[in-house]
Amino acid sequence: MASEISCRDLAARIAAGEPIHLLDVRQPDEHAFAALPASQLIPLNELPLRFAEIAAGEDRTVVVYCHHGVRSLMAANFLLSKGFSSVLSLAGGIDAWSRKVDPAMPRY
Repeated sequence: MASEISCRDLAARIAAGEPIHLLDVRQPDEHAFAALPASQLIPLNELPLRFAEIAAGEDRTVVVYCHHGVRSLMAANFLLSKGFSSVLSLAGGIDAWSRKVDPAMPRY
């Protein structure tokens, strides 16, 4: 089962320069409305066909996010089942990020 990371912990890791790959599993219209900088968009329904596009390595953690954290947890578990070794789901999704880290981020 995939582990979760809090918004504040993710913000701290990004600020510290840790190698993180942000993966957005929402739909394109959601991503266009609000997204974390430099995140890769692969909608959850496309992930089984496109997971090889994710540039991850032993030194890079994949942090998956969605709106509230449900789709991202499913995606993180899928990636773990495909052999990804360092995968986390963003607890509370981008909605929590906009409430706890970046209030300027649009909410929906």
